[in-house]
Formats: sequence, structure tokens, C-alpha cells
Amino acid sequence: MLADDAVLLREGLASLLERFGHTVAAAVGDAGALLAAAAEHRPDLVITDVRMPPTHTDEGLRAALTLRAGDPQPAVLVLSQYTATAYAAELLAPAGRAGVGYLLKDRVGDITEFADAVTRVGAGETVIDPDVVRQLLTRQRAADPLARLTPREREVLGLMAEGRSNAWIARALLVGDAAVAKHIGNIFAKLDLPGPDDGHRRVLAVLTYLRA
Repeated sequence: MLADDAVLLREGLASLLERFGHTVAAAVGDAGALLAAAAEHRPDLVITDVRMPPTHTDEGLRAALTLRAGDPQPAVLVLSQYTATAYAAELLAPAGRAGVGYLLKDRVGDITEFADAVTRVGAGETVIDPDVVRQLLTRQRAADPLARLTPREREVLGLMAEGRSNAWIARALLVGDAAVAKHIGNIFAKLDLPGPDDGHRRVLAVLTYLRA
């Protein structure tokens, strides 16, 4: 399902997604229609803008939060020109097994990469634009939970927040997989995240990073 008040973008996205083999059950222009259509069609994935009628503030993102709290729970990909920091961290919090993503329209420069992001979110992964991560990081707290991390550990955690795998991080930083695993282990320990489920601890570490 698609939700965007710009009809040309909405129809263009629908055509693009169908070209990559997806079925678009509905394409709507406001948050109320999004929730109604989601209840009717029970989609696997919802792609929504943030600002939609009637107030053009954060209706789309609040509708996405409602969907993330519902049953059945669809994967949600926010595709917008804006980062709504008041709700973005909440959107990216763990909410079952459905995937979640937040991409900025102006930074989508490759159609194939966008299609890959849609597939990854639909498959249950988390995909976050690096600029969204940076904007969320401007909301600093008085007590910084990341203060104990080294610059390299912060760099690794930032890449984790972008949804990168250990192997990808190792290639990007020109280090071995074991070095990345050691950095991540140190991150878990310094953030006081309990084990032994590394997948769960990874999500908690990313949320700490985004909310810091």
C-alpha cells in the first residue's frame, strides 16, 4: 500500500513497485484513508509520507505508528522529505517481527537500491537513511549513554543503525570480521545490554544510539 498526497509521486511509485514485481493493493492520499485501506486490504508492506492532509504535519508518521501497534502488523517504510524526530525514534523501536524503514525522498538516487530497500523492509529488516540517523542524533540528552564508547565504536554503531551487516561494516572500515565482532561486543558491554540474544541486543544498541 502507498500513502502520499502528491498524486503524481503516488502513481509513479505504484508503477515502479509493480515493475519490480510487487502488487499495490491501494494508493491513497491521506492518513485516514491509509488506516481504512490497511484495515480492508491487510497489506504486507505500507509505504507512507510523513506530512499529509489535513494539517500537513506528521499525520502519515502517526498513522504508521498506529499500524505498527496493530494486528496484523505490516512492515512500514516511511518515504519523506522530512525527518519528524518527535516520532521517528518511536517508529524505529522494536514492534514485533515486521520490518521498518525511513528514507528521504531527495536522497533516493538509484531505483534499484530503492527497490532493494523495499524488499529488505518487506522481509523484516530495518533500513534507515544516514541523514535520518544524523538528524536524530541532534536531539542530545544531558547524560550521553554513548560517552563510554570509543570513536571507532561509535562509528560501528552508526553503521549498525543504518542496517549494515557485520560483513558490510568490516569491508567499509577495512578491518576483519573478528574486529567488527569485538567492537560490537564492547558496545553491548559498555551500554549495559544483557545477553545472550545478539539480535535483540543489536536492536537495543541502535535505539540507544538514535535516542542519545
